[in-house]
Amino acid sequence: MRIGFLIIDMQKIFLQDQVEKKMVDQACEYINYVAYSLRSNGHLVVHIQDIEGMDNQEANIDLYNFISEIQIDEGDAVIKKEYSNAFWKTDLEQLLQNHEVELVIISGFAAEHCVLFTYNGAIERGFKPVILQKGILSTHFDAITSTYRDRNLISYPVIDSLVSN
Repeated sequence: MRIGFLIIDMQKIFLQDQVEKKMVDQACEYINYVAYSLRSNGHLVVHIQDIEGMDNQEANIDLYNFISEIQIDEGDAVIKKEYSNAFWKTDLEQLLQNHEVELVIISGFAAEHCVLFTYNGAIERGFKPVILQKGILSTHFDAITSTYRDRNLISYPVIDSLVSN
């Protein structure tokens, strides 16, 4: 089974001074581990970058960059989006289809917005989505709890088991 790993909106503009540093570091540790594991086994890693509101001023552009804690490999894909659902008016669906992805693992920011809407978008397009346990963030802790309660969840040991077969 081919896996696609989506890392959503892990950008300075959303995380600096918005989410507790300790929580960001913990999520990044899980995200980076899973990304490395999947890359090493030939699966697709996609960084989703929200560009809504970005203008061409240099200071503004820097805020939209990914945080340095997220490791990006030269083989990773980057999809730019302007809407909460990373599938809406982007090439994400085609990219996943081109790589014959069936299972979509979703991580990143924010649990109650872009993570949730992209999860739903994956279902609508026939993919099997799961949320990476300990790999999502929000400015509202209860949003993380409800996401874990109400959505399919996957842990990194299960991912390791899937890719080692």
